[in-house]
Amino acid sequence: MAVFKRGGIWWYKFYFAGRQIRESSKSTSKTVAKLAEQQRHRELEAGFLNVAETRQLRVCLLREVIDDYLKGYRLRFKSATYAEYALGHVSRLLGSLLIVDIDESIVLRYQEARLKEKAAPKSVNEEVRFLLKMLGDPGEIIRAQLRKKKQLKLPVRQQVGKAFDADETKRLFEQANKSKSPHIYTALMLARNAGLRDAEIKTLTWRQIDLENKFLRVGHSKTEAGEGRTVPFNAELAEALFWHREWYLEQFGATEDDWYLFAYGRPMPHDPTRHVSSLKTAWKSIRDKAEVKGRWHDNRHTLITELAESGAGDETIMQIAGHVSRQMLRHYSHIRMSAKRDALDAALALRSKRKKEA
Repeated sequence: MAVFKRGGIWWYKFYFAGRQIRESSKSTSKTVAKLAEQQRHRELEAGFLNVAETRQLRVCLLREVIDDYLKGYRLRFKSATYAEYALGHVSRLLGSLLIVDIDESIVLRYQEARLKEKAAPKSVNEEVRFLLKMLGDPGEIIRAQLRKKKQLKLPVRQQVGKAFDADETKRLFEQANKSKSPHIYTALMLARNAGLRDAEIKTLTWRQIDLENKFLRVGHSKTEAGEGRTVPFNAELAEALFWHREWYLEQFGATEDDWYLFAYGRPMPHDPTRHVSSLKTAWKSIRDKAEVKGRWHDNRHTLITELAESGAGDETIMQIAGHVSRQMLRHYSHIRMSAKRDALDAALALRSKRKKEA
């Protein structure tokens, strides 16, 4: 064990379980630094579990554990995009900490730091879930402590989306048709008439499109139920895809199976072997011009709501949308007040008719 001075501040350095620990005492006093060193050594010993298999893990840096966790995650799951995104923030803010140092106070500070960065509470909750799951048994202890104090999850808004009404829909399509973006109109058609998620739309290739038989097959999806599902075209979507192919042929001269419908490039697409990175800019533009409030994902919400209002069965809706449960279906379906009122009025009319006939 040793202490040394750097820029007027005393630091300490020692080895624990084969790893070098070098930290600032945050003090100008050598005596305080020695005491801090002894205290730090005791903390590490107290947190060093007796289970042999986990000892080395406890003195690893969190970013190292995250890297190993993601390697295994990529092998177990087809898509690791969201896990990489969530744990990327965890690594950025907490990666330099030792596993043994992570406790409930660290998790609470992480929540506060992410909220200051304007992260959505739902996203922060998912990031914390990944963190605690990755920590194993110590993570479960922290989870239990935070849950007991009702601090495990940040409150999220109950209304997760909206369904656009007929007038909003008309204005959105009008602006999409006028847009300079060659993608947004067809992409909007896919969201509103096939219920595809953002990533499912952006990664569509021509191999997945059957214009002759009027259906598409979804590729990689957020859920198992969503992957590989087939969705037929209605007349509106069939027409949009026909004209998109005509434009595509003029632009690239062919529609190769492995080429993406929404090719990469700005201001005009120029590389069909790569897909567009985002539709957000074009969406924000048409949404603002149409004077409509809502997210891109609300287009999918709207279709599911329309399907529910039209009387489509749960199984049919789940096959189209790619949901895995009726609970998730209820989460997405926003039966409008007007539809509820119409249903109640119809029930009243039927009751009145029966009274007259009686």
